[in-house]
Amino acid sequence: MKVGFIGAGTVGTALAVTLSQRGYPVAAVASKTRAAARKLAGQVTGCQAKESAQQVIEAADLIFVTTPDDAIAGVVAQLQWRKGKDVVHCSGAASLDILEPARRAGAGVGALHPLQTFASVAQAIENIPGSTFGIEAEGALLETLKSLATALGGHAVELGAGDKVLYHAAAVIACNYFVTLVKMATDLWQQFGVSTPEATRAMLPLIQGTVNNLKQVGLPNCLTGPIARGDMGTLRKHLEALEEQAPALVSTYRELGLQTIPVSLAKGKITPQRAEEMRSLFNSN
Repeated sequence: MKVGFIGAGTVGTALAVTLSQRGYPVAAVASKTRAAARKLAGQVTGCQAKESAQQVIEAADLIFVTTPDDAIAGVVAQLQWRKGKDVVHCSGAASLDILEPARRAGAGVGALHPLQTFASVAQAIENIPGSTFGIEAEGALLETLKSLATALGGHAVELGAGDKVLYHAAAVIACNYFVTLVKMATDLWQQFGVSTPEATRAMLPLIQGTVNNLKQVGLPNCLTGPIARGDMGTLRKHLEALEEQAPALVSTYRELGLQTIPVSLAKGKITPQRAEEMRSLFNSN
């Protein structure tokens, strides 16, 4: 089975390099610019940079469309597909409807989304092993994509057409909004004269310890802190300080507190009465 890529960005390059390393022949790549295609091809033995996306279809059996999400449907609609070809996109939120022109032409259609954060190609290649891959497909292609996820050193989770948006929203909360939360935390350190880089370095061991607890102990037992203890006095002090020195963060702190109370209850360290007291505190103005 020869593999091709339409799109030579971070995700496409990382997948192409890793698949090649795992024994999958990556035969061809095309991209918006020939320079990008040549750059990817230069990192993969036996891969040729093609002039057009149609040439990738002719050279490969399994074609990944790794363009930006908003461009996938337009790219697929412009190409000539046929039976015997499989086309796969890597969007986390989109379902298979954006590949409908290829399906109508007889091609197999699927989606494979690496549940991972890719800040650069090198970092993406390093992070792929051990990742979960959200997969949507049918029949033989479904089994092919599951095998591919295993070959990449990852784990497959099968998704239905109605699952993709919530699946991707969950990823955004866990990854992108986590970055925002760290930014909010480091902003507070600037109130007492510590810069963002210094605050980030200070918090990294705490963040890494939290991730370790998630891995080793799991939810809900990994929860620590004042809500896990039902420490009303500390929570009141937090709210008072935020209202005085960082009022823009008060509503977020209250909402996150409300969302954390059920985790604390599930851990079993607070009473329902204390949980209700904390809800009243977070809901008060």
